[in-house]
Amino acid sequence: MHELGIVFYIIRDVKKAAEENSVAHISAVVMNIGEVSTVIPEYLQDVWRWAADKEEILMGAELRCNIIPAVNWCDDCKTEYSAVEHGRTCPSCGSGNTWLLRGNEVEIKEIIVE
Repeated sequence: MHELGIVFYIIRDVKKAAEENSVAHISAVVMNIGEVSTVIPEYLQDVWRWAADKEEILMGAELRCNIIPAVNWCDDCKTEYSAVEHGRTCPSCGSGNTWLLRGNEVEIKEIIVE
């Protein structure tokens, strides 16, 4: 479960941002999690509760996860399509000249303060 390591990085970055902005307490952190990022949001939220409550500034803070759909781009026909549904082969033209446009991110979107 690599989610625990990810939570430690989230906490580090959130604490740094809070310190730089003189924030005393954080009520929520909003994450963007890509559909094919290999991060399981439910696991992330489980370990978040354990780790965040060890930090006074994050005590009781909620972790919210937005799931970003995985979308591929076809360089041949210049279209976007669902990566999970169709894989690497473009459903419009059959090309394999495709790449992941979005859906692999794991990023802090927003820090909500009191």
